[in-house]
Amino acid sequence: MRAKFDTGDERLARAAWSRLTEPGDNDAQELVLHQGPVEALAQVLADRGPRRWQARLPGLDPIRDLETLNRFGGRLLIPGDAEWPARLALLGAQAPFCLWARGPLSLETATTRAAAVVGARAATAYGERVATELADGCAARGITVVSGAAYGIDGAAHRGALGASGPTIAVLACAVERAYPRGHEKLIQRVAEVGAVVTEIPPGSSPTRWRFVERNRLIAALSAVTVVVEAAHRSGALSTASRAQKLNLPIAAVPGPVTSPSSYGCHRLLRDGAICVTSAAEVAELAGRMGEFLPEQLPYPVAAHDGLDPTDLRVFDALPLRRPAGLPALMTTAGLDAQTVVAALGRLELRRLAERERGGWRRGTP
Repeated sequence: MRAKFDTGDERLARAAWSRLTEPGDNDAQELVLHQGPVEALAQVLADRGPRRWQARLPGLDPIRDLETLNRFGGRLLIPGDAEWPARLALLGAQAPFCLWARGPLSLETATTRAAAVVGARAATAYGERVATELADGCAARGITVVSGAAYGIDGAAHRGALGASGPTIAVLACAVERAYPRGHEKLIQRVAEVGAVVTEIPPGSSPTRWRFVERNRLIAALSAVTVVVEAAHRSGALSTASRAQKLNLPIAAVPGPVTSPSSYGCHRLLRDGAICVTSAAEVAELAGRMGEFLPEQLPYPVAAHDGLDPTDLRVFDALPLRRPAGLPALMTTAGLDAQTVVAALGRLELRRLAERERGGWRRGTP
């Protein structure tokens, strides 16, 4: 076949490969990896290649695809570009040939600290609230929130990041100029205005079940941690977690009600060793550089008797609340001798934890 473009241009060759093949095509990825995109494409154009690639040759026109991309203010990224995310090297031969992108966010900069927040499309109010709060807290800390722009948890994650005026990336399973699902057209457009919308699928392409499955590997690879907020038994979010596990990246899950089918997947992940997270601070600790975000110190009520040594605590426990008790009774209850009890009562009295009254001692009111 005679090409309509400069087949020696690597950028055009990579764009052509994204049109010729489906994501996750191992044969194409191995060929491009070993021979380079230009030489590999030359073989296909010379009628040497699987029939599934040959069938797409008549419509192959990367220049037209780039013109479509330009009309939507997008850009094509390939390995070697300054903006190409270094994290995609984790995918090895499974890395995309190129990325079609829209939005002002630099992908390389944004993915140095990023967390994927994913979950069920049919999310509960609990799940959407948690996803929004996690994304809001991460974005406020400068951590990029990565998700798939789907209904439910994904949408809540993007909205949470946008609400905090923080960075967010939507990874699509269709063309970058298309909004899928249609109900999220405004949300995806907003992400494209302030964040980044990316895909490995060329312009004009529709989503398919297979493309959704393969899209999940990009979400996992672009993120330092994958957080699953809600996931039913067969949720696609579990596929993202599985991809992250294969890349030796941490997986976190949010616990939910044990009676909720939407939390089944999260609880399964936790049983299998996922990290339990309940706050943005805990996610940040996993997504940031080592030591960048210190563990969250949760406040807890302090009791008046906290810090007592074991002997004083035994005497304190022996003190009645109302009617005072004499020394013999306290000795019996605490199981201590008179000298030890008297010494402890003195220390407790200084802390106002014991009060002397006619006939004995009772607990004080600090």
